[in-house]
Amino acid sequence: MTTQFLIEAPIALAPVLAFLGVLLYFDSYRLINLIELVQAIVAGIALAVAAYYINGTVLQALALDYTAYSRFAGPAVEETLKAAALVFLFARNRIGFMIDATILGFAVGTGFALFENVFFLQALQDADFGTWIIRGFGTAIMHGGATAMFAALSESLIERRGGPRPVYFFLALVAAIVVHVAYNLLTGMPLLSTVAVLLGLPVIFLLIFTKSEHAVHQWLVDDYKSHRQLLDEIDSGQFAHSEAGRFVVGLAKKFDQAVIDDIFEYLKLHTQVVLRAESMSLARENNQKPEPRTSIRDDLKRLDVLEKKIGRVAMMALWPHLHFSRRELWELHELQG
Repeated sequence: MTTQFLIEAPIALAPVLAFLGVLLYFDSYRLINLIELVQAIVAGIALAVAAYYINGTVLQALALDYTAYSRFAGPAVEETLKAAALVFLFARNRIGFMIDATILGFAVGTGFALFENVFFLQALQDADFGTWIIRGFGTAIMHGGATAMFAALSESLIERRGGPRPVYFFLALVAAIVVHVAYNLLTGMPLLSTVAVLLGLPVIFLLIFTKSEHAVHQWLVDDYKSHRQLLDEIDSGQFAHSEAGRFVVGLAKKFDQAVIDDIFEYLKLHTQVVLRAESMSLARENNQKPEPRTSIRDDLKRLDVLEKKIGRVAMMALWPHLHFSRRELWELHELQG
């Protein structure tokens, strides 16, 4: 390892990590834990390795001009791969708001950029110092920003339209590819492209965080009140007379008494656990110490047991009538993290 490498490596690698750290700092709800962050970065690194082989294979098979491929086709391959990691997280309800979508998207892009810049540090050992300034402050942060934009746009469309759809991910992917291609087209003006990234992305992320912080707060307050009311109705017996309660009672009549008891226990315990998750988020917002996760693990295990006892068919029939949203599924995953 040469002295030159020790000087150039921090310039190529540190800016994107610092940018990710700033995003985490401004997340007052602490929506992303360390394990999720590391997993996203590792996923980005793995996808960068895959992109290296895919781009090489396609380029060789089609005998395309390298410059044209790297400017137009390369971004489509790379952004699609990075987006796949976020689609997986959306499918597993591991993303609930635009804030955590943005951070996780940037983390995936960070992993991708770290591998790419380490590779180029080895391959371009004769490159001048300015190359690493451009790659560190420009290209690397662009990778994180494009993937963060994909994640934020996807979450925005899902919030507005009421659920994930392939077309939403496609539209967000097109936007990410356009950003990447636009950056590549400015390679002849590297200083301009780097300045555009350093000035443009913070403004975009500030707008996203400002809007989403308010949305998170309002949702938490409203949902907390709603779940508090639901729990009171269950405890008082009023829930059985509501529309959802009548459906539960009707569904339960098709099963024996043990299943009926399990359904109502599940409903009450699920509501209690979600309430605790919302209490933890509100505590973090107010810089208070949240309840330890370990105190909730037994309840989460009990929920899993109840789901198995009730059965998949009954749960699928029951779930839409309980008015639990995908964000509540996200909250349960956060408690399990």
